[in-house]
Parts: sequence; structure tokens; C-alpha cells
Amino acid sequence: MKDKIEQLKSEIENYILSAGQDVSLIAESFKQRYLSKKGEIQMLFEEFRNISPEQKKELGQHLNLLKNFAQARLAFFEEELKKNAHGEESSINDMTRNIELLGNGSRHPLSIVRNEIIDIFSKIGFSVAEGPEIEDDWHIFSALNFPPEHPARDMQDTFFIDKDIALRTHTSSVQIRYMETHKMPVRAIFPGRVFRNEAISARAHCIFHQVEGLYIDKNVSFKDLKQVLMHFAEEMFGKETKIRLRPSYFPFTEPSAEMDISCNICGGKGCNICKHTGWVEILGCGMVDPNVLKNCNINPEEYSGYAFGMGIERITMLKYNVNDIRLYFDNDTRFLSQFEMA
Repeated sequence: MKDKIEQLKSEIENYILSAGQDVSLIAESFKQRYLSKKGEIQMLFEEFRNISPEQKKELGQHLNLLKNFAQARLAFFEEELKKNAHGEESSINDMTRNIELLGNGSRHPLSIVRNEIIDIFSKIGFSVAEGPEIEDDWHIFSALNFPPEHPARDMQDTFFIDKDIALRTHTSSVQIRYMETHKMPVRAIFPGRVFRNEAISARAHCIFHQVEGLYIDKNVSFKDLKQVLMHFAEEMFGKETKIRLRPSYFPFTEPSAEMDISCNICGGKGCNICKHTGWVEILGCGMVDPNVLKNCNINPEEYSGYAFGMGIERITMLKYNVNDIRLYFDNDTRFLSQFEMA
């Protein structure tokens, strides 16, 4: 029966091609053939009564969609009849009309920047890995050296599903899974969507996207981390970009730092975007804490490594000078059309 529904849908969609050019005849013959009491759709409903109960749910949905599609098609023909009655040109009778070309589609700016970040790191040997958005306490907090009293474990900062299950607050959870399942050395990035219980504003959202990176091998140093981040900044924002690293704190890295880039809007001279400092923060980083390595059964006496993480929204805002993070989630075509594909 499903095949009959699909075949009938195709006939309805192309009905105009096999009918005469008189719209009134098209509308009447269409109604009689498909939507009358003895029409083909009604015959399918009669046949539907005799199918097995386990098939009724799926086929019933398809059958209702077919009927709605036929009614919409008839409404189109009737609209053309109204145009004729008022002396307007019918769009289905004029075979000499120019073809209306559809405009190019657009890719979401977050997808553009995400793919660009992946491309930059892939070229220098980083593989790509993803993980679940719903995680357990071990992978989100405990294995990453978060103490029991850390505020990130609070309901005000995290969306908990139950006591030990939550929506991940960072893609660092994927780093733990990766270290647990891969032999050393490892070099990978982890893009994905994360969730935090934050008030939505122009600068913050409860849903956002991250890309984190991890490299573990023998004799990895902070100098290696700085070199990789310098390469990323130049590739993403231009060769003239400068970086600076400021001491910071993260539970899973020691030492830790936050990285700023010279403001690409004002060239480091000072503007509203960089709060007139000439610098804009883009990511956090540091050397993987030995306790994290131990939690993943990696010997910290033999291996060392670095990790970093950045928000894709933040990078996109800087790259395209977007001043409101909510624009990424509004599906406003006026905003999205600016990223039209060539």
C-alpha cells in the first residue's frame, strides 16, 4: 500500500503535465479523480481499513499526508481560476514564462567556522573525535579533577538529568573517553555542542559549541602548546595576528592559561569589541594535570600533554563581527543569507 501512496503522490504532483491547459477543466477533473467520494484517495482509505493493526500507524500518517498534499494542489488550481476571473495572467497557462531560478543556499556561520577550525588542525596531524551529549559524572567532572564542592557541579550551572547524569558542560568529557580507549600517543580535536544553565543574552546562551584539543606524548612541553596555538591564530585570523598567554586556573590542567589575540577589528588600537585594550580572549589551555592522566590509566612519569578549548560562537563573532550570540539560534534568513554559498 505504501507503494500505491507514493505512486499516487507522484501523479498528483505532475498532474498539470498530463492535463489540458484550461485551468477550470484541470481543477474539476483533479477534484473528481482524487478527492471525490469515489476518488482514488478515498479508495485507499477503504483499503486502509483492512490492513493489519501494526501497519496502521505508519500507513495512516502517509495517507493523511497524501490527502493534505492533494488538497493543497487543488487549492493552487482554484487560486489560478480566481486569477483568470479577474483577468490576471495564470502562472500555469503561460508556457513562455521565464524560469524562476532559486537563489543559492547558505551554510550556517557556526558550521563554516567549525569546519575551518577542523581543517586547520587536521593539516597538522590532529584527528577528529566526537562523543555523547548526555554524560555521567565521571566523564564530565570526576575524571577531570573537579572537586566535589566545585560550582560546576551545582544545579545552577549544569543541566542534571538525575544525580549522576547530566548534559555535558564541555567537550572535555570526550577527551577522557578518547584517552581511555586509545593507545599513546594521541593527538585529536573534539568538536561538539555543550549545555550550561545560563541566562540567555547577547553575550551568553544555554547552548553553545566548542572545539577542544588534546596532545599526549613523551616530552610534550608548554612550548609545543604555544607553537600550535600561534599557528591556529595566524591561520584563522591572519598572519599579522599576535597572541598572548595569561596565567589562569582550570581543574584539569596545570599550569593553565587563557589566550588572547590582537583585536582583528581595530588592529590592536582599541575599540568596543576589545574594550579598548587591543586584545580579545579566545580560548583556555594548559598542560594536562597528572591526576587526569592517572584517572585514564596513563603514566604521568612517562607521558605529558597539553589541552585547549575554544567556543565556536566566540570565534565566529570575531571573524564576522557578530555582536549578538542569539542570532546564531534565531533562524533569521536575513542574517543567514549573508553567508550565502558561492
